[in-house]
Amino acid sequence: MPLSIYFHDRKLKYTGEQLRSHFALDEFGIEGDSIVAFTGPCDISGDNLVDMEEAVAGERIYSPMMLHFITEIFYADIRLSALLQLLITVIIMEQIEALKGGRVMGLARSGDDIYVDDKKLSISIATISPISCLIHHGLNIKKEGVEFPITCLEDIGVDAVELAQNVLQAAKDEFEDIDRAMRKVRWVR
Repeated sequence: MPLSIYFHDRKLKYTGEQLRSHFALDEFGIEGDSIVAFTGPCDISGDNLVDMEEAVAGERIYSPMMLHFITEIFYADIRLSALLQLLITVIIMEQIEALKGGRVMGLARSGDDIYVDDKKLSISIATISPISCLIHHGLNIKKEGVEFPITCLEDIGVDAVELAQNVLQAAKDEFEDIDRAMRKVRWVR
């Protein structure tokens, strides 16, 4: 089954509860492997923190407005989930640079996080459920009310909706290329 993509044009608050199996099916009627995107505030704490270090430290993740991507791929393990998380992070960076017409000064990746001039632009987490891998990427659109230094898409002049649409299409194309590559090879002894 091919990867389905969808941009939801109404704002939704991301609390971490959306990082679950069949979110795209339950909320948008999208079945199977998917990446869905939407904008809205982010406020994650308590049991909704998937990162164990953050949960143990009692942290809270907050942003007044983010661009969110939720990826669900069925029949995948945690290693594949982490690899897909990195692939989507790279796709996001490529699409930011494409919208800006070339290299963005200070744009860098550290693991699955994106920075501009050493200020954090994104959050990301990858995990699994009994039936699928689940990945969340969130990119700050605005930064008012955040207590530590971050950057946002407004700061670098990138439109969140245009970025969402470009990332979704680029990810779909990449997944199709991966499927073609798998189908064209023969097994070896």
